[in-house]
Amino acid sequence: MKIRIFLPLAAIIPTMSHSYYVYILANRGKMIYTGVTSDLPRRVFEHRNGTGSKYTSKHGISDLVWFDETNEIESALIKEKQIKNWRRQWKVNLVEKGNLYWDDLARDWYEK
Repeated sequence: MKIRIFLPLAAIIPTMSHSYYVYILANRGKMIYTGVTSDLPRRVFEHRNGTGSKYTSKHGISDLVWFDETNEIESALIKEKQIKNWRRQWKVNLVEKGNLYWDDLARDWYEK
């Protein structure tokens, strides 16, 4: 009798390294939007052009004020959900810890 061992597909095919981003956008009035993406420049561009989400489009939320990078989508999704459930002040503290003046971190990413 032959014994067959089946390996998970991930063990056979080399995995490609991907980056995933949890990000916070804001407008001048400091309204906040939290999201997750695998392509941060594309996603910020979409928000700036009104195709990112109805909420950001309606409220003019397009300045990238904070982001975090990870190689695991599960970690990114968990962190996004955690931040979305935080009190507003905790989100403000997170942004201001690394970006005191709420500067647009993507201001030089695109041609004007």
